[in-house]
Amino acid sequence: MEAVRFKQVDVFTRVPFLGNPVAVVLQGKDLSTAEMLRIAAWTNLSETTFVLPPSSPAADYRLRIFTPRAELPFAGHPTIGSAHAVIEAGIVAPKAGRLRQECGVGILDLQVDGETLWLDAPPATDTLLGESDTDVLGRSLKSSVQGAPRIINVGPRWLVAELADASAVGALAPDMPSVAELSDKLSIGGITVYGASGDGQSAIHVRSFAPAHGIAEDPVCGSGNICVAAYLMKTGQAQRMGERYTARQGMQLGRDGRVSIRIEGGKIFLGGSAVTCMDGSLRVPSR
Repeated sequence: MEAVRFKQVDVFTRVPFLGNPVAVVLQGKDLSTAEMLRIAAWTNLSETTFVLPPSSPAADYRLRIFTPRAELPFAGHPTIGSAHAVIEAGIVAPKAGRLRQECGVGILDLQVDGETLWLDAPPATDTLLGESDTDVLGRSLKSSVQGAPRIINVGPRWLVAELADASAVGALAPDMPSVAELSDKLSIGGITVYGASGDGQSAIHVRSFAPAHGIAEDPVCGSGNICVAAYLMKTGQAQRMGERYTARQGMQLGRDGRVSIRIEGGKIFLGGSAVTCMDGSLRVPSR
C-alpha cells in the first residue's frame, strides 16, 4: 500500500465542526480518475479534491473536484478549503497575497486576506424557469416560492429560488426523490433556496439540496451562494441585500457556516475562513 498526504478541512468557519468539510488529497497526480471516484465515494463528503501540478504555467496548482458520484468543473467550498490546505502544507505560497488555481472552468484567482480566502467567482449565466417546472419546484420543496426562479450556471448549475423569509427556509422539508427527479430533468446539480434574515448576524439564510449527486443537503455551499448572489444581481435585488453581505447556512444540520459575498463592478467574490480538522495520510493500492 502507498500513503498519500491528506487533510480534511472545515470551510466557512473558524471553529472545527461548524462548517462544511472537504477532503483534500494533496498528492493526486498518480491517481487515476477511477481511483479518485472511489476515494470520493468512500469519504462520503459533499466534495473531495485532488491536488495536482498545474498544466498551465499561469497557475500555481491544479484541482480536480468530485462529489460521491461525479466530477465537477468547479465548486466553492472545495476551492477555498483546498487553497487553505495547500498553503498550510507548504505546497504553494501566495504571491503578493494571491493564488491561482486551475480547475475545470479554467484558472481562478484567490486572495488571502488574513484568515479569509476570497475567490474571484466564475461568470454566471441564467435561464428563467418555465411555469410548469416552477409548479413542480413548489411541490418538490413543499413550499411556495417568491418571484421567478432561475437556473444559474457558474460551472455547477443550481436552480435558485427565493422563499418568504429565513423562517420559511429553515422549515423546509423537501421531497428528496422529487428534487432528484427535477434535477435530472433540468440537468442541474440541485436546488438552492434563500430568504431574508432578521437574526442581526446575516442578510440571508441559505439551504442547498443535491440528492441527484448523493448529497441530500450540502451543509454550506459555496457555488450555491455564488448562484444566489448572481440571482440577486440578475433580478435587480443586489441593493436590497447589500453588495457586501453575510449568508448563514447549515443550522438544520448542526452547523453554522458564514459565507461572505462581495459584488464589485459586476463581479462576485466569495469569501470564507477554513480550519483543518484532520491531517495525515490515505493508503491506496501500490502500482
